[in-house]
Amino acid sequence: MTPRLPRRALPALAALLLALPVGCSGPGDAQSAGGPASRPPLAERVSADTSPALRTYYDQQLGWTPCDGEPEPGADPDEPVVQCATLKVPLDYAAPGGREIDVPVLRVPAADPAHRVGSLLLNPGGPGISGVRLARRWQGNQGPLRDRFDLVGFDPRASGGTVPVTCLDDRTREQWTATDDPAYDHGRVLADACEAKYADVLPHVGTRDTARDMDVLRGALGERKLDFYGMSYGTYLGVLYAEEFPDRTGRLVLDGAVERSTDLMHLNGEQAVATETAFRAYAAGCAADGAACPLGDDPDTAPGRLADFLDGLKDHPLTASDGRRVTAALAWAGVIDGLSEGHYNWPRLRAALDPALARGEADELLKLADGTTGREEDGHYDTSADAYAAIHCADAPLAPSDADLRAALAELAVRAPLTSRHDTRVTLLDPDCRPWPYRSTERPHTVTAPGSAPILVIGGTEDPVTPYPWAQRMAAGLQHGVLLTRDGDGHISWGRSGCVRDAAAAFLVDGVLPAEGTHCASD
Repeated sequence: MTPRLPRRALPALAALLLALPVGCSGPGDAQSAGGPASRPPLAERVSADTSPALRTYYDQQLGWTPCDGEPEPGADPDEPVVQCATLKVPLDYAAPGGREIDVPVLRVPAADPAHRVGSLLLNPGGPGISGVRLARRWQGNQGPLRDRFDLVGFDPRASGGTVPVTCLDDRTREQWTATDDPAYDHGRVLADACEAKYADVLPHVGTRDTARDMDVLRGALGERKLDFYGMSYGTYLGVLYAEEFPDRTGRLVLDGAVERSTDLMHLNGEQAVATETAFRAYAAGCAADGAACPLGDDPDTAPGRLADFLDGLKDHPLTASDGRRVTAALAWAGVIDGLSEGHYNWPRLRAALDPALARGEADELLKLADGTTGREEDGHYDTSADAYAAIHCADAPLAPSDADLRAALAELAVRAPLTSRHDTRVTLLDPDCRPWPYRSTERPHTVTAPGSAPILVIGGTEDPVTPYPWAQRMAAGLQHGVLLTRDGDGHISWGRSGCVRDAAAAFLVDGVLPAEGTHCASD
């Protein structure tokens, strides 16, 4: 369970190699240092659900029924543990009397109902990942959250079953994920394909719209305040909820912070630098094994040798046993995704890379790549890649100037010379929103959420996907933010530290925050 913001390092998410199309700008492209443009006053936003049209949504009764699928082992078939329902929300909150959409919701009732605290909403990140699937997986968890909360997952807009966005066919996706020479019109092709199918939906799939859905869900669940555990991109969803509804925030835990005070191009650059550190650590660790490592026994030269091998697949791709070619693009995607798990995942990386390096055997390396591109065993691609692009481009599709892009490319070549090798343009413009048909009013800004309850922000010091400075900036920007630091590598801290789990549970269940400056060790 390693959901995260940028798609290059997201399992089950396609590696859209979007190159530089002709620059495209639109109204409202100038960056603002303040908050989102044209937003109504806080009091108006908070009281909006008192309008008759919105009140209907907040007052709806969720019809819980047993979910489809096999029950968990040992479950009483007459008392299903997992329950499903459909939440109704307006497509456009500015016109709540218009088209409505369905949001799938899944609930795992508290295992200790006598001591139930309430509902805990979960979001796994992405963007583009189903929260329903996360809640179902958490059913088997043991501990205070499973005992004391109804665990509730929902599908954000454009994801899972909520107005899913599928723009490209499988054949095109297959070509895009494997190509080592991405065409300059890929961004335009994707934008045109999405607009042709979803022109009415694209303006309404941004994170702020999903935050409004969360508040409707809070109301439909009968909760006065929202308790929430968000991971990676889910942390951005959490802070936007706190910005929209500060008086309705309960206990929010934001794990693997995505802080959007700067534009997506610069965030991608910061992530590439963190990934470079993880890449070098893996290769050096392999070399420390001496003769057992096909990269040699010199930790200083091993990272360059690994990058040379991956780049060499451009001219000499490997062939897997099923006949598919393993290109540099696929190999880089799989390796970078594998690095997100930290040193715990090094054995799996070795199992994929060693046979490819030593004997040209590519099957395991291809499995890594398929995991991050969203390719299923039958050759079908899931919808997460198009959802990823649609949500990001609805959030802040600011077009960088040519000068800004050149400067960012030059900086990236210095700070991440290995991991940015394959195509630095793809690294920085992931996704490329410049040709997108819809221009959002969102702007990069620091979320302060004045008037909210305390918010717990968790960051890992060597997280290669959501770099630690993002957590520092998010906690510092929030009026009532508290930073909990995990020392160690890997993305998302919940599954990597018992200390983090204890601290998060103490806050969610009892409202007890860790002391400012607290550090947790990784397990």
